[in-house]
Amino acid sequence: MFSYFASEHNDQARRVLSCSHHPSLGYSFAIVGINMTGLAMELLRSGPLREHFYATLAEDQRPAVKDFHELYCYIFCSFNQFWQDAKPDNVMAFSRVRDEFRQALLEKLSNPNTAALPLSSANY
Repeated sequence: MFSYFASEHNDQARRVLSCSHHPSLGYSFAIVGINMTGLAMELLRSGPLREHFYATLAEDQRPAVKDFHELYCYIFCSFNQFWQDAKPDNVMAFSRVRDEFRQALLEKLSNPNTAALPLSSANY
């Protein structure tokens, strides 16, 4: 996941990495990456991301690993922005902020009036 993010979306990956080094709002880039991978897998297995793929791909197209990588990049970038906006006191608030982000992402995925999550970096 990290290698795809860095190679295919280098500017966004650098921006997220830079944010992770912020003196007061920083976080462990690797730990967040692992958590976002887990979140993406959970949402794929439980259904919300599966429905997203069905809604965004052409009828004759099947989801590919690249599609999952793109969603991971979107989720990681979105979490980074969510973290910055939350302005947590310290990294110990990670679990709370991650849970709030998960809930916000689930709400976005379940809202029929919300456009599908982007599958290209032009949208994040």
